[in-house]
Amino acid sequence: MKGMTKPGTARQAIAACIVGGFLLGASAACSAENKGPQVSDTATSRPNSSESGPATASPSAGSTTAASAPPSGTSGSGESARPTPVATALSWKTYTDPAKTVSFELPQDWITQSVDTDAGALPGAVKVEVKDSAGKYVATLQTGLPPAEARPCSTGQARPYVVISSVPLDVPHSNGPDTIDPRVVFRVIQGYKFFGSYGITNMVAGADGHSCELRNRVQGPAGRGDYSFGDVAAVHAFAADEKVAPAKTFDTLDLAAKYVAHGSEFANVQRMLLSLKVNL
Repeated sequence: MKGMTKPGTARQAIAACIVGGFLLGASAACSAENKGPQVSDTATSRPNSSESGPATASPSAGSTTAASAPPSGTSGSGESARPTPVATALSWKTYTDPAKTVSFELPQDWITQSVDTDAGALPGAVKVEVKDSAGKYVATLQTGLPPAEARPCSTGQARPYVVISSVPLDVPHSNGPDTIDPRVVFRVIQGYKFFGSYGITNMVAGADGHSCELRNRVQGPAGRGDYSFGDVAAVHAFAADEKVAPAKTFDTLDLAAKYVAHGSEFANVQRMLLSLKVNL
């Protein structure tokens, strides 16, 4: 498996965890984008169950079917099996867009809403927002994204980052000098606080454990556009006067790791992201 960063970065990312006081008992919490635990998905669909709520997608905007409760326990990659956060939602459903190009599972009481695609999106592109039962924003799935260049990043501008969770994801993608195999990740970058974000990616984050931004984006097959699924398209070290949400903010690296290892929100989000199926 390819690494997320250039040679030596994994060791430096782990060192950054230690320097930052990240001393949790679960070693999986600081994975440095190495192979992580895979979460098996044994849910089976039951048709004819639609979403509810004011922001629910109508049949013309997408379909949703109910699914069984999430699996529990632990699973692993064989090379480094470790405990994984266990999703707390008891019942799940499946969202599928009308053209059946994408599908994913989400908790039964969460809401999906199709919204207008971004300017420049390819024909047939999909953009779906996910909110929890209280209407709080969770993530956005977008397909058909035109190629985008990373922001310029000089050595002096790059900030230390740490990969807290990284799990393989089987989706179509392109290969290049700055890509890896797709992953579901949670990463934090250090500024005046630690700024975190979850999403899918197959893009190299940075060199030597430093980056200007961490992009939640998968480069799709040639001519099919890129796609993303996460809370923000990219996370960077925000300035004090910038709006951070919906990215996450933590006072310490330890608190960011606890959000991943013990937070029910992340456990449910991770299962949702891992369930993504893409048919480009």
